[in-house]
Amino acid sequence: MKNPTHSFPKLIVSIISCQLAGIIGSFFTISSIPTWYATLSKPFFSPPNWLFGPVWIMLYFLMGISLYLVWIRDQKSKKSDKSTLTSKAITWFVIQLVLNSIWSILFFGLRSPILAFIEIALLWIAIIFTIKAFCNVSKTASLLLVPYLAWVSFAAMLNLAIVLLN
Repeated sequence: MKNPTHSFPKLIVSIISCQLAGIIGSFFTISSIPTWYATLSKPFFSPPNWLFGPVWIMLYFLMGISLYLVWIRDQKSKKSDKSTLTSKAITWFVIQLVLNSIWSILFFGLRSPILAFIEIALLWIAIIFTIKAFCNVSKTASLLLVPYLAWVSFAAMLNLAIVLLN
C-alpha cells in the first residue's frame, strides 16, 4: 500500500486550483457588487450579497476534494481503461472550471447578464457531464459535485430573473 502522504500534494493542488477559479472570478466581481450590481433589479429570492463568498469557498473546496478523489484513483489502477475514464473525467472537470470563471467575467466584468445566462447554461451542462464522468471513476467524487450543481442551478435562475427584470 502506498504512503497516503504521497497523495497530499495532489490534494493541495486540487483544492488550490479550484479556489483559484474563484479568485479569478472575484477580480471581476468585487468592484461591481457595490456599483453596477447594486443598481440591478433583483428577484425576491435573491440572497444577500455576503452569502455568495462563503458558499463559493465551500463549493470550490468540495470541488477540489472531488477532483483529488478522481486524480488519485488513476494512480491506484494501472489499467488503461480506468486511466482513459480518469482522463475524460478530468477533462470535463477542467472545462466546467474554466466555464465557471468565464461566467464572472461575462456577468460582472462585461456587465452582460444575457451572455452570462447563455454561458451558465453551458456550465450547467458541463457540470452534468463532469458528474457523470466522475461517477464512472468515483461515486463519492461525483456526489461531492451535487451541491455545486444545485447552486449553479439556483444561480442560473437568479441570472435569468435579472435578465428579465432589467
